[in-house]
Amino acid sequence: MDENSRCAPLLLIACLIAACGTGTPPASAAAAGPRYRPPSYAALDRLKESQASVGSGQWALPATLTMPRTGRPCPAVVLVHGSGPVDRDGTLGPNKPLTDLALGLASQGIGVLRYEKRTRRHGQALARELGDNLTLEQETIADAVAAAKLLRATDGVSPRRVFVLGHSLGGMAIPRIARADSENRGFIILAGATVPLEDTVLRQIRHLSLLDGRLSEAERQIISKIEAQAARVKALRPGSQVARADLPLGLAAPYWLDLASHRPAQELATETRPILVLHGDRDYQVTLQDFAGWQRALGGKPNGTLKRYRQLNHLFMTGAGPSSPTEYQRPGHVAVEVIQDIASWIAKH
Repeated sequence: MDENSRCAPLLLIACLIAACGTGTPPASAAAAGPRYRPPSYAALDRLKESQASVGSGQWALPATLTMPRTGRPCPAVVLVHGSGPVDRDGTLGPNKPLTDLALGLASQGIGVLRYEKRTRRHGQALARELGDNLTLEQETIADAVAAAKLLRATDGVSPRRVFVLGHSLGGMAIPRIARADSENRGFIILAGATVPLEDTVLRQIRHLSLLDGRLSEAERQIISKIEAQAARVKALRPGSQVARADLPLGLAAPYWLDLASHRPAQELATETRPILVLHGDRDYQVTLQDFAGWQRALGGKPNGTLKRYRQLNHLFMTGAGPSSPTEYQRPGHVAVEVIQDIASWIAKH
């Protein structure tokens, strides 16, 4: 295998990393590939969808409300996205995991609200207004709180049974969302990291570079660069002057300092409302090391439920063998057992 083809996985992850900045990905990226088809577990004839808006003013976000046709108040869930300027469907290649969750849970009698991420809808405005001062608060937390507030006021929703579900970065943000909103009934974490983000990025790069069993010189150089960037993050202090290009993902120092001041597992340990944590064992982005962090935080507490799925990847889709980014380009759906487990857990709370 030549050097260029051996570097392909790292080039792909570099593209994913670039997408984590503010802004909107090219429309062609979302339009390419096979057309999305609803999962077989979606009972479309028993659902209804309507358009909504999360927040107000300059940061208002288009949203979709998916409701069961039950004729009675139902529990409901807000879906919080992962990293990057993600759309309300969580689109990645031909896959739309947040749509799968919405259709699947609504088919089980649970309302679902999903919305465009602020860095997708308002990326340029955020860059103009905040510059290098963007943090997870503006990227994720404020809008999740606004979405839950909207859902509690929605006709047909039982306001005391609104839950927040975060995937990936959204899962990592759940402890902060919980602290910011005391009215939610409970929280669901799918593939949420507890390891610091700079270490997670480095771990992902190492995994991808070793998929073929050996390191090229180009791969060694990339790993060395990310190692240096991660070290700079750990050395950051308030007022540090470090260029964005010298930090992972092109994110500025205030973003990293904000993350460093919040440790998800430790913060979740003080939460008393119901919590469900789900993990796919084939996930190379968020691993069992992260899952162990949630286990330590919940420590056998009665409000915590944790479950692993042996064959599922970061998108909670079934596969075999070592997971890689190319797997996300194959059409799939969130596994039906994940839908059923979430619905059963909500029914109990």
